[in-house]
Amino acid sequence: MGKMIDGVWMDEGDTYFGKDGSFQRPDSPLRNWVTADGAAGSSGSAGFKAEPGRYHLYIATSCPWAHRTHIVSKLKELEGAISFSTVKPRRTDQGWVFDNDDPKYADDLLGNQSLHQIYSHSTPDYNGRVTVPVLFDKEQDVIVSNESSEIIRMLNSAFNDVGGNEVDFYPAELREEIDTINERVYATVNNGVYRAGYARSQEAYEEAYNQIFDTLDWMDDLLEKRRYLAGNQLTEADWRAFPTLVRFDVAYVGAFRCNKKRIVDYANLWPYLRELYQQPGVAETVHLETYKRGYYSSPERNPLGIIPVGPDIDFNVPHGRG
Repeated sequence: MGKMIDGVWMDEGDTYFGKDGSFQRPDSPLRNWVTADGAAGSSGSAGFKAEPGRYHLYIATSCPWAHRTHIVSKLKELEGAISFSTVKPRRTDQGWVFDNDDPKYADDLLGNQSLHQIYSHSTPDYNGRVTVPVLFDKEQDVIVSNESSEIIRMLNSAFNDVGGNEVDFYPAELREEIDTINERVYATVNNGVYRAGYARSQEAYEEAYNQIFDTLDWMDDLLEKRRYLAGNQLTEADWRAFPTLVRFDVAYVGAFRCNKKRIVDYANLWPYLRELYQQPGVAETVHLETYKRGYYSSPERNPLGIIPVGPDIDFNVPHGRG
């Protein structure tokens, strides 16, 4: 799947494994922050002030990490303040690529053919994976960040006075609870499905598999007692969980062997997932057929390349949660 070494694209070595065959996701290396006044965030450099029209977001409809940024951008009503481009749904030997003859998948900002060209444009000696999402600063002509969890926090608060609404998905009084939930859900569900799907040993697979369903059971129990993961209001914790949950039955159950239970089998997770999907603007960010084709396209996991027809899932069924 490729990575960059000293700013040069190498079509190999994108995936990382431990000696036990476990998949190990490396940290995102580009970690500046957009802030309301341009002051430095918790990492990186200062100088990235929230201004309408200054920033560009690169996403992929197939990628759950990019999906969370797309959702928060919509819910914060930032599409007028932040422009965005979408790479083609499937990677090639050049990684994520654009099709500048198709407005749907064109690089509307720089006109490049591949995402790795944007990385080398911003950081000529870049080393590491080439991932989405990417938040790009048009003024300084550099990538601000490629860490989705931090991009959604920028979108949540930095742009309130320059186009965004006042909805707060990371309220101060719930931050400790949100952080605790995020930590578990990321390690065992968001990244857990990849640890199961990419595992290169039976032991590594089973460890990831068991952790996934321990956490899904825990989430289901939690939602029996409260409306949302962190309490009675939608927060970042819900929107970080959603991209994995919405892909689970169409992709991870089969392609990643996460087949103990489906989300539709859970008494509380299933109506909860439908409620999130039915929030205004969210459904248009969901592309089930794209997810299915993407996850089943791996020759290693699916050598014949046959894409399942099902499952038939209706997220528009009334959720009945009030």
